[in-house]
Amino acid sequence: MTAAAALDVRRADDRFKTNIGWLDSKHSFSFGHHYDTGNTHHGVLMVNNDDIVVPGQGFDTHPHRDMEIVTWVLQGSLVHQDSIGHTGVIYPGLAQRMSAGTGILHSEKNDSWRLGTEHGGEHAEPVHFVQMWVLPDEAGITPGYEQLEIDHELLSGGLVPVASGMPAHADHSAIRIRNKYAAMHVARLQPGTPAVTLPDAPFLHVFVARGDATLEGVGGLAEGDAVRVRGGGGQTLSTSNGAEVIVWEMHATIGG
Repeated sequence: MTAAAALDVRRADDRFKTNIGWLDSKHSFSFGHHYDTGNTHHGVLMVNNDDIVVPGQGFDTHPHRDMEIVTWVLQGSLVHQDSIGHTGVIYPGLAQRMSAGTGILHSEKNDSWRLGTEHGGEHAEPVHFVQMWVLPDEAGITPGYEQLEIDHELLSGGLVPVASGMPAHADHSAIRIRNKYAAMHVARLQPGTPAVTLPDAPFLHVFVARGDATLEGVGGLAEGDAVRVRGGGGQTLSTSNGAEVIVWEMHATIGG
């Protein structure tokens, strides 16, 4: 572990919250009408929203611009449609990235009830997902979309590069983002398996999406807890009961 690293723990219950019936959303950073001048980003990560949407509901068509948006589903399924012709269902283990670029419209819905009845069942469940926004290297790029299933790779229990723009991950990240200073990793930690070591980077964002984990230098982390690391990685991350952890490795920051 880098001796000079600063570890800033953000507990789940301290996050901004939006609950409007069909949506239960918790925001790690300023979002919408929740604004704190001291909590707008970490590194190049601007949004880390932990969302639960009830069946049959979701986000109607809305615009985005000049943002790399990565969606990671933890439970259920999320239907995506956008203005450049992409339609798909995102589910656990499927990495998805949307580059808003010069402008894109999209919607995201929990369509589990309809999808279940189409296949002869009536299965309906909430969809739980984390949506993360990262600034691109440059404004005005062509909008784009990419997805890839990586469920098998996650069985290793190690940190798997899911979405990256870093040259070091050019051949082995699941999907690419338009920021050469940032990479998102996911680990599905299992009890009794070796701890994983965090990447060495000036900025790290460690988010416990499910379960509970233990981070060197911090101790116990519950579901929804996050740690913002400055000044280098190398810390070990483990679990006693199982956890799914999202780690952003970032070698630049906004305005710095």
